[in-house]
Amino acid sequence: MTAGLSSPLLTSATRRAGRRLIPFLGLLYLVNYLDRSNMSFAGPNGMNDALHLSSAGFGFAAGIFFFGYLLLEVPSNMILHKVGARRWIARILVTWGVVAGAVAFVNTAGMLYFLRFLLGIAEAGFFPGIILYLTFWFPQEQRAKATAWFMAAVPLSSAIGSPMSALLIEHGHGWFGLDGWRVMFLVEAIPAVILGGVCWFFLDDRPAMAKWMPQQERDALTQAIATEDAERSDAYRVGIRESLASGRVWALAAVYFGIVYGLYAVGFFLPTIIKGFESQFQVTYSVMQLGLITAIPFVVGAIAMVLWGYHGDRTGERVWHVAGPTIVGGLAIPITLYLGSPVAAMVAVTICTVGIMCALPTFWALPTNFLAGAAAASGIALINAIGNTAGFLGPYITGWLADLTGSEKAGLWAVGFAMVAAGVIAVALKAAPATPHSSKLAESDAIA
Repeated sequence: MTAGLSSPLLTSATRRAGRRLIPFLGLLYLVNYLDRSNMSFAGPNGMNDALHLSSAGFGFAAGIFFFGYLLLEVPSNMILHKVGARRWIARILVTWGVVAGAVAFVNTAGMLYFLRFLLGIAEAGFFPGIILYLTFWFPQEQRAKATAWFMAAVPLSSAIGSPMSALLIEHGHGWFGLDGWRVMFLVEAIPAVILGGVCWFFLDDRPAMAKWMPQQERDALTQAIATEDAERSDAYRVGIRESLASGRVWALAAVYFGIVYGLYAVGFFLPTIIKGFESQFQVTYSVMQLGLITAIPFVVGAIAMVLWGYHGDRTGERVWHVAGPTIVGGLAIPITLYLGSPVAAMVAVTICTVGIMCALPTFWALPTNFLAGAAAASGIALINAIGNTAGFLGPYITGWLADLTGSEKAGLWAVGFAMVAAGVIAVALKAAPATPHSSKLAESDAIA
């Protein structure tokens, strides 16, 4: 435990930082996730027909984003560490907003694939950059709940974004002479550009620069973070090259792969799955009803995510807070399409979504336990990059299996397998013997 963690000054500083930074960073992530995933609504509501996309083609368009994303993930995070979060995050927001808006004007599947690839390049480094940024402001023992509040933007972007996307598609048809799905892409890209400008003036790179925080609090927080970084550096001696070659980093990347596989497969195909209830259960949904039903699992997931993050920080346990919900969610999702009513199916989808959302914030407390400074920048970026290959494979394999079998069932079984495997790897990582570079990590509570 960091010395002085319970001091009134440090407590006041972290609360002040949380009140100022977390809502704003959460808003950025909400817009980020919406701009990368809103095509899940565009697909079944006009885009697939207009661009002649099959299920596999739609999955490829959803996933090719991650080719560009992975290409620049580590370099982008290293640049952020060097030039500062304020400048680099502002740049990321503006460029992704411009590219996301351009998707409104595609006329062929090839154009869509190209712009989705560019969108990945534009967004590269945003999420791991924010995770790194949080390590500058919140001591380890408070990081899971801070991350949970920030990452609550993932389910909230779907809970808010699904009805909003439905409204834009349904009532925006004809605006600017565009189809509804095109209007949705254009309108939902604007906040990213605006917020990019706000970042330049609102964010501070480190606590020492925060003029909105009293000097004594700045000093206390700066000292606490510096002490933790020094303790990790002294204990683990992990440099940039070692972090990229670390077996634990790659194992954590495998765990994150399974969680993200579930996140994007469910995120991109949930509207399509619910639309399939119409033929499966002989029901009919309007576009707006589809949006509201899609939002339900994510509303529940947002609440569960924050509560689970608080519980993880209070108990200090990490691995089972990741493995438990991941395994439960993985077991729940394949049975969705075997149930006898849309209500029962949505309960299973909601359990899976809650599992994914609960695992995400606590997961990111694991790598930041033993990486600091430039090693943290490279290691976090590598974990996020490798894990996010599932962002391509999840939607693509789900769509390919749907085309191959004529049903969504095989794809959901693949989701379940990936998630359960991730949970098992997390548990195995805890039990694995320490390597020379991680002996003190294993002796500590870092992976616990």
